[in-house]
Amino acid sequence: MSPVGNLNDKLGMVLVRENVVEAEVVEKALKIKEKSGALHPDAQSRRNLAQILVEDFKLERDLIYKYVADVYGFESIDLSIDKPSDARLDYIKRTLEGLNVTTRDYMINKKIVLYGVDEPESKRSLFIAADPTDSMIAVIARALRVQLYDVLYARHSDVTSLIEKLFPPENRYLKDLESAESPVSEIEGVEDEFDEALIEAEITKSIYVNLAEGMLIEAVRLGASDIHVFPSSGNSTDVLFRIDGMLQLWLRQEGVRPEAIAAVLKDRTKNVDRFEREIAQDGYIQRKINGHDIRFRVSIMPIVGSEYNHKFESIVIRILDDRQVITDLEKLGFRGHARQMFVKAISQPQGMVIVTGPTGSGKSTTLIAALSHIVRPEINILTIEDPVEYIIPGVRQLKIGYKMNFEQALRSILRHDPDVVMVGEIRDRETGEMAIKLANTGHLTFSTLHTNDAPSAVSRLYKMGIETFLIAYAINIIIAQRLMRRLCNNCKQPMKELAIEYALSLGFTREEIDSTDIYEPVGCEKCHGGYKGRIAIHEALYFTSKIRRMIFEAGSNINEEEIRKQAVADGMQTLLGVARENVLKGLTTLEEVKRVVSGD
Repeated sequence: MSPVGNLNDKLGMVLVRENVVEAEVVEKALKIKEKSGALHPDAQSRRNLAQILVEDFKLERDLIYKYVADVYGFESIDLSIDKPSDARLDYIKRTLEGLNVTTRDYMINKKIVLYGVDEPESKRSLFIAADPTDSMIAVIARALRVQLYDVLYARHSDVTSLIEKLFPPENRYLKDLESAESPVSEIEGVEDEFDEALIEAEITKSIYVNLAEGMLIEAVRLGASDIHVFPSSGNSTDVLFRIDGMLQLWLRQEGVRPEAIAAVLKDRTKNVDRFEREIAQDGYIQRKINGHDIRFRVSIMPIVGSEYNHKFESIVIRILDDRQVITDLEKLGFRGHARQMFVKAISQPQGMVIVTGPTGSGKSTTLIAALSHIVRPEINILTIEDPVEYIIPGVRQLKIGYKMNFEQALRSILRHDPDVVMVGEIRDRETGEMAIKLANTGHLTFSTLHTNDAPSAVSRLYKMGIETFLIAYAINIIIAQRLMRRLCNNCKQPMKELAIEYALSLGFTREEIDSTDIYEPVGCEKCHGGYKGRIAIHEALYFTSKIRRMIFEAGSNINEEEIRKQAVADGMQTLLGVARENVLKGLTTLEEVKRVVSGD
């Protein structure tokens, strides 16, 4: 007898027949169900097969319940398409708020909502549930005095998004603050003088200490790269986290002077003066979070406000978590020609490797991985960075300070017998000439530059004052890099309405559009608005003999387009080409292509 024939459960048979679940797993789940029935005679406490497969065997929730809906005849609703109106949202919110706390919490936790009435004349209500078989729906219906109702199935992530829109998730680090002493909420009158005593009175409250520490911990927990503390008029301060490259509001703190929030953060920051509010300051915070040492680089800038009795400062905190640093070259995302040329370039005994891209594009991460790839005891690797963000084992990272600045370190470095040098950034002609000199005198030199793509780095160096013959014969490779948000594998779905002209404008062919699923973000409990993590894309301009000759002969007439054409002929993939490839592989979206590279 077939494995399907051995089963006595309708849902189990379908799941096995459709190759969704193996027969052995279903059999084990049915045994658990049988034990659950013996232990819990009342129907409301028993668990059904779908619940056991999801909870105990960690199978994909939406996939299992899609079959539940099909097998037991529940209609489905796609909330990402059939979006509820404002009136319906208001109805759902009022219904939930009118329930006792126990029932409301159960509905929110189990993703059940009373969606309204199917048709006014039918008086038949509609429930939407991520698990339409939940036996508690009948109990909830009685509590709501609903006599006639139907239950519709909706994806868990869709119902979650709907509920979170109505009841934003509680901030775990701010929950304890609600019971703390109320902040000073009003400043009577308008004062021309800045009142330091009022600030002192506010910052002594433990609520703000908890808030400052909480934002640091929560940012690390959520995988943020930066924290932005942005003050505004009306005694309001926004705290935003940059997650996967995008700023997201974490908290809007109202009723307290922004200077008090800033002062608490400054008190926790080394090398800054809390009472100085007229100049830019830089400092750092260090904390042990979940057993790991985390460093926070703090940048403070005075900004203009509309009220004269305020002295506003913008604070940006970069999170330096060594656990997030990629030191394995294999994990950087290089592929094909770009990977081959990059490894070849960093394996040379001399020459220059330049990584270009805007702030936050992962340039430093790429250089750290490259240095980690070549580090060994027999070579002396020195870095000049201001500031040093991550410690690289086996590498001597020079300490920049007021007694030795960046330029002084650069001039002195040759006396320290280096084999490999990393110059954090080519900032000006002096830095560029020294980096080129190092590359031309037997040193492998790494650095970064801010340009849109690889060919434009050549023009940028020339405009800094570096001669073309030095550029042509000192550089091994120029890598242009970007970071694109990666689609969440748990909730992404093929686009239902693809704008053909829009895709064609980004360089896709009609054949690619017709033959490939192009995905869009949805959003679920495992991601941030449909995206989770980022992908690096690279454009590798390797200096072949033809490229060197073109640059050498160009003189002052550097033609970036001709350099690009020759590089593509040599095998280079452009940033736009790699980005489109990621879309066709289902890794990212058309919107990310447009946001990240289409304007280059």
